[in-house]
Amino acid sequence: MTTAHDRTDVRAPVVAGLLLAAGGGRRLGGRPKALLSHRGRPLVEYAVGVLRAAGCEVVHVVLGASAEVVRERAELPGCVLVDNPEWAEGMGSSLRAGLASLAADARGVDAALVLLVDQPGIGAEAVGRVRAAYRSRDSLAAASYEGQRGHPVLFGAGHWAGIAVLAVGDRGARDYLAAHRDAITPVDCSDVAEPYDIDTEADLAHLE
Repeated sequence: MTTAHDRTDVRAPVVAGLLLAAGGGRRLGGRPKALLSHRGRPLVEYAVGVLRAAGCEVVHVVLGASAEVVRERAELPGCVLVDNPEWAEGMGSSLRAGLASLAADARGVDAALVLLVDQPGIGAEAVGRVRAAYRSRDSLAAASYEGQRGHPVLFGAGHWAGIAVLAVGDRGARDYLAAHRDAITPVDCSDVAEPYDIDTEADLAHLE
């Protein structure tokens, strides 16, 4: 007879991937970043693949610019697609929308691992390192590159409400992280990733 004391079916923590892919590519002639091609696939598909390869079984993707076109052209099976009609306000609105979606996920998400769609130089190895920094729902961790904080960033669920309050404009979680600097676990990824952004026409040279 098995007693409650003998049970070993303690639920494994759920660290979900949260991909922010709503940007309109204003400096790219209005081409939505999610649909830029990289290695023969839209960037949004590539980034979801990175999150999956790093161990994120639950993935939420925030769409904004040309959301309907992205839904038509990109293959994102198993992902929760979150529409952010306020995407033009900046990254803060997408982060708020994504965290709200994760909070409502019936699978009980314990932490969000946030990746940006326009950083294809950050692969599964870096994302996996930051994911491994999860300890509890109070965890805060971020990739660092030559001592500078970057993405991905891991937010334990205990921080989501506070982040949402401060996530305005294009600042995302910057103000919250600045206020909690001492609580952040830095994860050096300098040897396995390059945190460049695809923002301008010149940056398109990074795409393969």
